[in-house]
Amino acid sequence: MADDSRSPVREENRAGAGPFVIVCDHASNFVPSRYAGLGLSGDNLRAHIAWDPGALGVSRRLSALLDAPLLWPDVSRLVVDCNRDPDAPDLIAAESEGRRVPGNVSVDGAERLHRLASVHVPYHLAIERLLDERAAAGRATALVAVHSFTPVYRGVSRPWQIGIVFDDDRRLSAPLVAALQDDPALTVGLNEPYGPGDRVYYTVTRHARERGLPGVMIEIRNDAIAGAAAETVWGDRLGVILASLSTIISGEADEVV
Repeated sequence: MADDSRSPVREENRAGAGPFVIVCDHASNFVPSRYAGLGLSGDNLRAHIAWDPGALGVSRRLSALLDAPLLWPDVSRLVVDCNRDPDAPDLIAAESEGRRVPGNVSVDGAERLHRLASVHVPYHLAIERLLDERAAAGRATALVAVHSFTPVYRGVSRPWQIGIVFDDDRRLSAPLVAALQDDPALTVGLNEPYGPGDRVYYTVTRHARERGLPGVMIEIRNDAIAGAAAETVWGDRLGVILASLSTIISGEADEVV
């Protein structure tokens, strides 16, 4: 953003020729200096309320394994949530997981528009430009959004190591779920711990569903990806499965042609 010398949108391996595009909506816990940490302690800004720990590491591993472009906003979701509709009430959260966010309590309309224009709009425009370019080149494409979730939420334990979030288009989610369920050590959540009805499917809906592209959202419990080694393990596991689904995506493109 304007008061910090770093881009609000990051693109990695943009020319990747594989059939997947990876997005990581909550990759960063960076808060621009103008917001003075939103009045939160460093511990809070390192917690899940500010970002999805581990998600970027998994995304980068997938990008490398699948030769996939990776896009992510380098700003905390507490500043503005790029996986929410611009009109969503929790686009700028004044409270998250029971914790008050002082810097968001009195956000007025002008500041809301500023945050949208500074982060949310350029992030989604970057995704649109990339998908437009791939469509113009006749390149098969599926969208994969990578997130992480907490092991416990408001005192309730979550048993799933991974959740697959999808709507009625199951071209990608059904075989992904089936492959994960082949591992008896895994408890796989279907639209857990969140589903499209929780307003968490915005990015996939906007960029995949509206173009008729296969899309899916992957949620990994963040204690399973705590550290670089664990991120690599999960990236490898998901990368093998997704690579095996490449022919499905190519077939979709052939049908369109």
